[in-house]
Amino acid sequence: MANLPQPVTDDSLKVRQLSHYQFSWVAGEPGEPGAWTLQLVLDQGAWEEVLTIDADDADNLQDLLSTAKTVFYDVERRTLLFGTTSVGHH
Repeated sequence: MANLPQPVTDDSLKVRQLSHYQFSWVAGEPGEPGAWTLQLVLDQGAWEEVLTIDADDADNLQDLLSTAKTVFYDVERRTLLFGTTSVGHH
């Protein structure tokens, strides 16, 4: 049996499954560009993360998130992981 540090808490979980997401746009000061945010709801609401992203990233992430069957988020590394694909599949 693995020797896990005790107690195991929500904060000790490093990778969580994305349940829902929401893009938002926040206006900048007059004459300045706005900012995109991406709110991630993880493990059915057990954890949330808000990322500030640029317009190109928002567009690319929307494409990926709308087609991926399973997405995970590494909380420590702040990295979205778009499921797994078997070798030889596209």
